[in-house]
Amino acid sequence: MDAIINYISVNQQEFYIFILAVFVGIEVISKVPTVLHTPLMSGSNALSGVVIVGSIIVLGKTDPANYLALTLGFLAVLLATLNVVGGFAVTNRMLEMFKKKPGKK
Repeated sequence: MDAIINYISVNQQEFYIFILAVFVGIEVISKVPTVLHTPLMSGSNALSGVVIVGSIIVLGKTDPANYLALTLGFLAVLLATLNVVGGFAVTNRMLEMFKKKPGKK
């Protein structure tokens, strides 16, 4: 427990930046109009694809005895994959809304 408190006190400025970035990100994302949702989702899928590739590379170079790194790497691959799959599903659903229905003019 002392090691965690010491780590936080040493890296206090980074934690403040992270918390500020979370609040700014939430504020910016909540202001995005729905028209821009599909292009932004495509960008998010691209970034998640980069995260997947990076996570796989890091997992391949991790020491097999380092269970924490293996667990975090596996979670990174899993969550980024879920984000990509969900993003494609939502993007496909949004694009289906703009297609013309058969039989309607």
